[in-house]
Amino acid sequence: MIDWYQKVFEAKIQYQNPALAFLTYDDEHHRFAFANMSVLNPNSVQANGAAGIGVNHVGYTYENLGALLETYDRLKQLGITPYWRIHHGLTLSVYYQDPDGNRMEFQVDCCANADEAHSYMHSDAFAANPIGVEIDPDALLAQYRNGVPLAELMVQPNGPVSPIPPEHGI
Repeated sequence: MIDWYQKVFEAKIQYQNPALAFLTYDDEHHRFAFANMSVLNPNSVQANGAAGIGVNHVGYTYENLGALLETYDRLKQLGITPYWRIHHGLTLSVYYQDPDGNRMEFQVDCCANADEAHSYMHSDAFAANPIGVEIDPDALLAQYRNGVPLAELMVQPNGPVSPIPPEHGI
């Protein structure tokens, strides 16, 4: 799979371990996220009996945290809620499933540029916790609307590694 995306998109591997791979074809830190669910969760078998290796989700990057939080609130008012709310260190993300079960990551970059993101992906902090820490978007939205600076809201909170929800296919 990775080889195919490298050939078709002329993508470069930004980060890879036995469970995860992130590739990009431009200045973005990653455009494709691949997961080997059998490594992340050896007891995982998808409904169709597949091993669960491949494209895990499609990501959409927002200009800033305010735009992401306003989208979160708009969707919440429509009864559309994320199944996972997480600060990955690299991104602050909310994950949704469409009616067919396709997973979408709505994210905002936490790094100033691609070089900083690439460095973070190869840091000890990322290696220790490539999943991230769960966040409360309602609390962030309230703080944002009360004028807390975006830079302050973007800091990854301290906390345990977030469990991966079953909806994430892992």
